[in-house]
Amino acid sequence: MPDSLPTEMSETLVERLVHSFYARVRKDALLGPIFDARIGERWDAHLAKMVDFWSSVALTTGRYSGRPHAVHHGLDLEHAHFQHWLALFETTVAETCEGQAAAFFIDRAHRIAASLEIGLNIGPNALHLPPRG
Repeated sequence: MPDSLPTEMSETLVERLVHSFYARVRKDALLGPIFDARIGERWDAHLAKMVDFWSSVALTTGRYSGRPHAVHHGLDLEHAHFQHWLALFETTVAETCEGQAAAFFIDRAHRIAASLEIGLNIGPNALHLPPRG
């Protein structure tokens, strides 16, 4: 996939995708409890942060400042969680995006999931390093 941004990409699209996706996650039997345990009553703040994250990814706004790898440590996540996350994300993208924007979001989501799995030392791309002490 080329690194150039699709012309149909916009803040409105990013916000719609993020809110639709996390509404689906909150209802999901596998992922919902994980997110609720970590986020609690701070969903509005989480959604705003995720809009900033995806805006930075999709529109290169630079609004996101955070440490995604650190946030995901200690959640006992497995490869299956990331595969399920990707499936939900792809379903949401199919419902909210078209064409190059859809392909862009799916490509970036797969890259992000792979990076997080490497950082968490899980999944097929894990480096199988000894756990941190």
